[in-house]
Amino acid sequence: MNTSEPHVGGVSVLHITIVLMSLAMTIGAYLYSRHQVDLQVENRFHAAKDRTIGLIVDRMSRYEDALWSGVAHVDALGGQTTRFDWKAFAQSLKIRERYPGANSFGVITYVKRGDFARFQAARAAEGPDFAVYPEHDQDFMLPITYIEPEDINAAVVGLDVAHETNRRAGVMAIRDSGAARITGPIFLVQDSGKTPGFLFYAPFYRGGKPQTLEARQDRFAGVVYASFVVRKLVEGLLSKDLRNVRFSIQDNDKIIYDEHSVEDASQDDTPMFSETVTLDMYGRNWVLDIRTNKTFRQENGSEQPMLILIGGLIIEILIFSLLVMLARSNRRAQNYAGELTVDLRAKTKHLEQANAEIEQFVYIASHDLRTPIRGIGYLADVIEEDLEEIFGPLDDRAEIKAQFKMIHERVNRMNDLTKGIMEFSRIGNYEAETPPSMNLKRLIADCVVDLGVEKPQIRLSSEVDQITCDSHNFRRVFEGLITNAFKYHPDPSTAQIDVKIEDQGDRLKISVKDNGNGISPEFHGRIFDVFQTLRKGEEPESTGIGLAIVKKAVQRHGYNIGVASSEKEGAEFTFFWPSGALSQDPALSEVA
Repeated sequence: MNTSEPHVGGVSVLHITIVLMSLAMTIGAYLYSRHQVDLQVENRFHAAKDRTIGLIVDRMSRYEDALWSGVAHVDALGGQTTRFDWKAFAQSLKIRERYPGANSFGVITYVKRGDFARFQAARAAEGPDFAVYPEHDQDFMLPITYIEPEDINAAVVGLDVAHETNRRAGVMAIRDSGAARITGPIFLVQDSGKTPGFLFYAPFYRGGKPQTLEARQDRFAGVVYASFVVRKLVEGLLSKDLRNVRFSIQDNDKIIYDEHSVEDASQDDTPMFSETVTLDMYGRNWVLDIRTNKTFRQENGSEQPMLILIGGLIIEILIFSLLVMLARSNRRAQNYAGELTVDLRAKTKHLEQANAEIEQFVYIASHDLRTPIRGIGYLADVIEEDLEEIFGPLDDRAEIKAQFKMIHERVNRMNDLTKGIMEFSRIGNYEAETPPSMNLKRLIADCVVDLGVEKPQIRLSSEVDQITCDSHNFRRVFEGLITNAFKYHPDPSTAQIDVKIEDQGDRLKISVKDNGNGISPEFHGRIFDVFQTLRKGEEPESTGIGLAIVKKAVQRHGYNIGVASSEKEGAEFTFFWPSGALSQDPALSEVA
């Protein structure tokens, strides 16, 4: 470790910077994931809200269509509809099956006081027991003349709606407008529960629909209407058990329907979302207060962002702990070497032992670090499978798919990083296991097969046929340089690698030259450092350890490696290698 580099408690500033940057990325991933989850949940609320509103609007539109069908029926009979005509028409509509929520479907006739006797005689001819009630002082009457289903609504036949302000005002408003309208809140006579309701009117006129206000007032004949108890209307829309939102309806200052009851087991006192929506409902302003319930909270609680944060923090802690232990171990080794006063052999022997322990520690620590990393990858797979069981295939949920891709990419990168650290720590431990020599042409052929490139793309010009010294690490250096040349080439299919080996007696001079993008001179001193990478844009991921491994393998033999390159001009790496047995001083070998 360079003693001139700033340290904090044995860990270099560079290491701290790396950990902080990684921590920032983890927190950023958590915040992004949290935002995406919140956005998805909010969209689900809006979808539930829009569905509820859409059901109300659609149902009222269907009721309006039924009313205009009734108007068309009255007009088709020239305004001379009878009780039996209306019963047949209502039965054809199948009110109870097609229009749930409607209490009744009937006709209210506009009768001037002077015409009442003729009107009463016509009704008496259709059947007994028809009477108009209650008495009032208006100069016209609006009796309910026909109603279906008649069996459960017989009590309201003959009810003169002109006696009550909301009912009367509603009829007069639609008379003048010619459009369908609803009344303000009322209590229906046939509703024993006396819960809020309303009437829905559609006007009809003598001689068809007039085009002017004066003509409409003069030729007004009555209305086709439907009566509703709001509670039954909502029950006919969608059962509360099938909704994860609750709502109330307010008409002006009066609550006509309310699901925000403390007696409701699914009531959420602090809903995740709530919104107030005003609907122009056929001449009335309905204000809907829509809130989520406990079911919505249970179905949309996601642990995914927290799992990402916890997993990321675990990785950061493991990495930082590893760096701290490495730094402390390395510093102890250096202090130990500096304090030795015995001869060179004793020093090198102790230092060799210390380095072996460090390398073994790095190897074991890196190996053990891979276990929790695999666990995180497995946990991400389990979560993804659970989400697919809940929401179905995630192909249409691009945000969730992208987040899991990001987790897997981070896990793969950590696997590559720990693998690189393990390999870096084991440089020099293979000499005793290495075959005595390695054929260079065979090495080139292996690279062609391993990299999946064409044979002419790697050209060899060599004064020797065999590598007889530390062939295992030579292969590692050679393959590392060749692999990098193809990996970072803008178009690997056009890459051209020229390998030249010169025999200089006790050493070989090897150069590996490519025709890639090259490396800017300002980075030549950095590319061989551990964890250094010049990756740009969409280039492949890099751990920043590969060239550090190359450099360490070369330096074990007392040599160094250099690069000659400029941007867009390709790069040429040059290094030396022993031509026979290890050429360096044995003491240096032990120190290495």
